[in-house]
Amino acid sequence: MTSGVAERIQLAKLCSSKDWSKAIRVLDSLLSQSWSIQDLCNRAYCYSQLELHKHVIKDCNKALQQDSKLVQAYILKGRALHALGKKDDALSVWKQGYEHAAFQSADLKQLVELEDLLSTVKQNGTISLENHVTKSSGVTVNASGPVVSEATETSDDQRKSNGETKPTSKAIKQLEANDKLHNGAKANVNGSITAASQSIKTHEFLPIETNGILKKSTGKSVLSDIAESSADSSVDCCEPSDSSDICSESFSLSEIHNELMDEANRNKKFCVARISKNKSINVDFRLSRGIAQVNDGNYAYAVSIFDKILEEEPDYPEALIGRGTAYAFQRELHAAIADFTQAIESNPSAGEAWKRRGQARAALGESAKAIADLTKALEFEPDSPDILHERGIVNFKFKDYQAAAEDLLACVKDDKDNKSAYTYLGLALSSLGEYKRAEEAHMKAIEIDKNFLEAWTHLAQFYQDMASSEKALECINAIIQIDQRFSKAYQLHGLLLHGMGEHRNAIKELSTGLSIDSSNIECLYLRASCYHAIGEFREAVKDYDAALDLELDSMEKFVLQCSAFYQKEIALYTASKFNSEFSWFDLDGDIDPLFKEYWCKKLHPKNVCEKVYRQPPLRDSLRKGKLKKQELSISKQKATLLHAADSIGNGIQYYCVGFLPNKRQYRMAGLAAIEIAQKVVRVWRSIQTEWKHSNKGTSKNGKKVRRREKLSHLSQNRGGAGCSTSSFLEQSTSFNAAEEKLFGRPTMPWHSIYSVAVKWRQISEPSDPVLWINNLSEEHDSGFGSETPLILGQTKVVRYFPYFKRTINVAKEVMKENKYALGKKGNIINLTVNGKLQEVMKAESCSDLFRAVGEDFWLATWCDSMTVEGKRLEGARISLQKMDEIGYDFSIKTPCPPTRWDDFEVEMASAWEALCDAYCGENFGSTDFDVLENVREAILRMTYYWYNFMPLSRGTAVVGFVVLLGLLLAANMEFKGSIPEGVQVDWEAVLQPDPNSFISSVKSWLYPSLKINTSWKGYPDVVSTLDTTGLVVTALSTYAN
Repeated sequence: MTSGVAERIQLAKLCSSKDWSKAIRVLDSLLSQSWSIQDLCNRAYCYSQLELHKHVIKDCNKALQQDSKLVQAYILKGRALHALGKKDDALSVWKQGYEHAAFQSADLKQLVELEDLLSTVKQNGTISLENHVTKSSGVTVNASGPVVSEATETSDDQRKSNGETKPTSKAIKQLEANDKLHNGAKANVNGSITAASQSIKTHEFLPIETNGILKKSTGKSVLSDIAESSADSSVDCCEPSDSSDICSESFSLSEIHNELMDEANRNKKFCVARISKNKSINVDFRLSRGIAQVNDGNYAYAVSIFDKILEEEPDYPEALIGRGTAYAFQRELHAAIADFTQAIESNPSAGEAWKRRGQARAALGESAKAIADLTKALEFEPDSPDILHERGIVNFKFKDYQAAAEDLLACVKDDKDNKSAYTYLGLALSSLGEYKRAEEAHMKAIEIDKNFLEAWTHLAQFYQDMASSEKALECINAIIQIDQRFSKAYQLHGLLLHGMGEHRNAIKELSTGLSIDSSNIECLYLRASCYHAIGEFREAVKDYDAALDLELDSMEKFVLQCSAFYQKEIALYTASKFNSEFSWFDLDGDIDPLFKEYWCKKLHPKNVCEKVYRQPPLRDSLRKGKLKKQELSISKQKATLLHAADSIGNGIQYYCVGFLPNKRQYRMAGLAAIEIAQKVVRVWRSIQTEWKHSNKGTSKNGKKVRRREKLSHLSQNRGGAGCSTSSFLEQSTSFNAAEEKLFGRPTMPWHSIYSVAVKWRQISEPSDPVLWINNLSEEHDSGFGSETPLILGQTKVVRYFPYFKRTINVAKEVMKENKYALGKKGNIINLTVNGKLQEVMKAESCSDLFRAVGEDFWLATWCDSMTVEGKRLEGARISLQKMDEIGYDFSIKTPCPPTRWDDFEVEMASAWEALCDAYCGENFGSTDFDVLENVREAILRMTYYWYNFMPLSRGTAVVGFVVLLGLLLAANMEFKGSIPEGVQVDWEAVLQPDPNSFISSVKSWLYPSLKINTSWKGYPDVVSTLDTTGLVVTALSTYAN
């Protein structure tokens, strides 16, 4: 007897004893040897007996792909859909089946059954599935099961009692297991502040969390009817069996079952002995009950049921998979993995076990093993939308966005209504920089389910990342209409308002969110920052403390908690200066260097707590009267000043993806620019007065004096630990109208000009550590500096990636000229060997460039000096690092070791001196635009060196442009236009090798937007009008309706 015949005889016996799970294993084996549509239907029928409806649908779909006229498959699929509550879908399927049956030579019994099903559903709206075994004869499969005599006709959920058939329990609830794995019993949607972010948390078995949102997938099941061992292990292989070999043909299970039941009726001993020996009905019944308990969330009880099964059969794969899944829901992931592993050892073809173990491993952060398991599961069920969906999620969780997108695209190709897959696809495509396709994917998820909160939430985050504030607000409003208790909506709204400078309105939204979820650290931290910014220090400290007291479950949230510690200290410091002159507000001079370094790097504050003097508590400031509320009475003069500041300040806006308009920052920029203009013009007036009373020789001496003054500051540019008061910032903060005179003439060093803008930037958004790098700790000596990423892994950073092509071209030009790059340890990488340089010049991507160089590397751009002929300063460092196997970090870095700092100190001082020379003298006070050409170029030259210097921990870009606006205003030129779309001025400077190239790149749009204006000289003096820190904060926080 051949193995195929033996297996079919075994199959018949298993079905007669209702040992459906083992019958499925036999069918898996048969399908792996010879593909048969009838065996697919047979397996679907076995699944239906175990109420594994999703697997019924899968097999029926495969059968219908091979033969779209297979009536039997329509009947089985319709019943499964009906059991899952998809009654309309079931009716549609049955209609299709009836159309095929009515117009072809079909089994009349199946045609009649379809008519009955359609008639019953139309009349009653439902059909009974509790006892769906019907009488049948003939050689085709009965849609609802094999025909048996009335004496033996029983379903899994029924028993005989008093001669009647009574249900033993309700039908098993067929919940989508993805809801369980992604959600548990309840969706809890809470996210993190970061967007593009798009920040990603550790994969969990239940629920799965991405980009700050707990995902509830009602698409395809992850816990796909867990009671199967090889339930997913259908295999596409081999040619169809030879129909001439009758012994190996696949028969209808209903036909075989009928014949064996006839034998059983003649010889009752066969049937009874069979059931008694294997207890298969009892095992499947208990297995089914265990599934029901898992789906109901009764995990401990489910484990106890599976334990009893495993006591009898320790290697029973279905029970091991069921218990492992229950363990996973209880977060006992190691126990779950052990069960799944044992199931695989017992039955290596158990695709479901491979899938489950992959999920559990992903929850433990074992990404490579998780992907390997899910890939193995796909071998048993090629192109399975469920497994592709799962692997796509795991790939996304571990930031392999390209692989995630490929899996999810393949998933939705076959499963067009999987809204969860579309949502993850949108997130993956967004990270890859394919923003149009990402938007379409999110919209598709919403099209499938208008009330799908997660899709709306991710779309809102997407629009906020794109700086499309109106569209983001539309999404947020849609979320609230669906569920007013959805706290994430208020968090997103608060984040959006904060990003637009509307801190008071942000507080209202965040407070609503916290009334729903008081432990949301993102809302607490952001509300504290808003209170801090508007001077409500009591509330700010209260929220910072609340954030510090929370117990957290992720590293991202812990980073926020660390930030809350530092922000609280800054809030207490600001409170202590609130009623003092704004000139006394000096973060760089007053705050300990070690604290500032840890604050910038977001390091654990333990070391700071032990070594750094803490700020006095808020009650001290209250007791000493330092925290009186500051009222800004809007006089006509003040209103004029604020209006002018708003008008001037909106010129800082970058019209690029990712940059929201922010009216608070506009006002900050405008007030800072006006203050700079007022201070600079006093310096120029003093120089002009001296010039008028001097002869040419004195004029020359004056120029030499300024040069000596410039050099006198070189020894003060490094502030080591505890030495911040020795920096140039001590001088800059005390500068006022009566400037200290050096060698008989007024002085205002270049850094004093920029310090004005730095201080305004610090007070306008206190959650950003904007600090002079040289005044951090001794780390300055090791070259600590800023870093601006264009690509992180596979994520294209939305703000800066538009400059990727230009940056990589600059890198290629530098390598072409130098013929080398530098390794991570500073080793020289010779590019003249093995054709490396030729490959470098062909490179168009990070992978191309890395392959050409052969290792991680960096290189420095250069800036031609205007002070020392022929000298080149080190500009920005372009760095490329390979990240595991999935991506690269490509970024611009600007470390500032002392030698580099000294070089740029000289260059900035020289540029400032050249600007003073260009304006003072015969050109002083001119309103002739052409006469002021040299002044404009001098201002842009100084701006070029500032951007390449990058001496701040952050904020260099806006500070540089604010100073540019202020200097132009001092020279009677007001910028009335806007920066062109897609242009970021700081990047334009960094990617140019010399100031003249930079000037040429920006003058085409800058100069036509400059208008001669002397009316600014009538504005009230900023320093005396907003003389205290409290008034400055109030001015930044008060807007007319």
